[in-house]
Amino acid sequence: MKILSAEQIREADKFTIENEPIRSIDLMERAADTIYWELMGPLAFSDTKVKIFCGTGNNGGDGFVIAQKLFNAGYDVNVYALASDKRSVDCQTNLDAFKGIAADRLFIIKNEKNLPKIAKDDIIIDAIFGTGLNRPADGIAAQMIDHINKSGAEIYAVDMPSGLYTDKANNEEDSIIKAKKTYTFQFPKLSFLLCENYIYTGNWSALDIGLSEEFIDKTETNYFYIQKKDAKKILKPRSKISHKGMYGHALIWTGSYGKMGAAVLASNACLRSGAGLTTAYIPGCGYEIMQTALPEVMVLVDDNKKMLTNVPEVTNYTTLGIGPGIGTAIGTKDALAKLLKHFKKPVVLDADALNILAQDQDLLERIPENSILTPHPKEFSRLAGESKNDWERMGKATLFATDHTCILVLKSAMTSIHTPDGKVYFNSTGNPGMAKGASGDALTGILTALLAQDYEPTDAAILGVYLHGLAGDLAKEKHGIYSMTAGDLIEEIGESFINTLKKTILLEP
Repeated sequence: MKILSAEQIREADKFTIENEPIRSIDLMERAADTIYWELMGPLAFSDTKVKIFCGTGNNGGDGFVIAQKLFNAGYDVNVYALASDKRSVDCQTNLDAFKGIAADRLFIIKNEKNLPKIAKDDIIIDAIFGTGLNRPADGIAAQMIDHINKSGAEIYAVDMPSGLYTDKANNEEDSIIKAKKTYTFQFPKLSFLLCENYIYTGNWSALDIGLSEEFIDKTETNYFYIQKKDAKKILKPRSKISHKGMYGHALIWTGSYGKMGAAVLASNACLRSGAGLTTAYIPGCGYEIMQTALPEVMVLVDDNKKMLTNVPEVTNYTTLGIGPGIGTAIGTKDALAKLLKHFKKPVVLDADALNILAQDQDLLERIPENSILTPHPKEFSRLAGESKNDWERMGKATLFATDHTCILVLKSAMTSIHTPDGKVYFNSTGNPGMAKGASGDALTGILTALLAQDYEPTDAAILGVYLHGLAGDLAKEKHGIYSMTAGDLIEEIGESFINTLKKTILLEP
């Protein structure tokens, strides 16, 4: 799914109106109708008191249409509209329409004294500002937002939480609605996909309002949201006459004393993700562990018992997965430098491999082109410097990927994939149960297996991150977010492949 800018969304509206054709007020009706039906869940009880706060633009117009529909359905609705003599045409039309059926339920808010009391069990619908906002909310609008937030009531935002920008960072002091849920139109907005904005958007849904597919298809963007159909399109079918030599030989360079669990988990995830052959290169202390835990994995052992200090012959391997549990000892650093010198095909670099690169950034020049790096935010800060906010971090990640011709998977609750051509893909799968040690080791194994199977590195990253998150979602269904482990996730990798290939959705994260 493409993620469009606020300006592109306005152009999509305009194109749809001109070419469907449809009147702008009818498009507003269609958009409001999608939210009305979504609200039937939160408004399951007809005696719920609903307070709708409307601005002066088309977002406010959406709010007035929703108010009409709820009032006609018998809900206890009051509408609070910002005072203005400069409403958009469609907003004014729908204000008048609501006034015509429920004048005693419409209140014009001129100053802070006009703001209503809000009970904690009220339902609030925020339709003050939409995607057109380009400066901080101020005056009575800001006071209205702050008043709503202080109420403790459940808040549902129309298209955007009022006060939140679509395409740029807000200031800390800005007044922004803190919604429980945001119902946005057609596309997720870029700001929704940054973790720091979750306190404003809450959970969100992108509702199809029928904007022109022709316009969407021809519109260029660097931002995308990964869905099941995208993963399914990448996933390659297997021939009936397949043999193991067709699916690559992966080497996982991994482990140290006390961290052999990372080696086992990364190697197991590689096996589960379809590599034809998997070999683990590990320190001597891990030989019995690996041979016992994973008899399907071939094992090469370093001369050193506790850490990796040597490099095996690597020319016959399809790809390497480097880093889980290796530590950052001097001998391991030197060995990693040799490894990167001798292997020129794309690799996966994770965990302590990234920490070693951060300590000696000259090694960045040795990374093979189109390799996949998988830092979490702290590891990325070591590589690229601290960031003031998620917007700055996203920009740095994109620049890092283009400067070093690599695919950078920036792990978080909303993992983003940054490619050498400047594109950014946000993942749709995953859950808080994955916020545990070793989840990243599982991802390393999955990505290494996909590279071994000759997936293009960008495709491997998109598919691998999606499957990893989906396996986590499947594990959550069985074990819950508190008790699931990385091992549980790995056991669901097979089901994540099956789910992705099926026409029907077995689990929608």
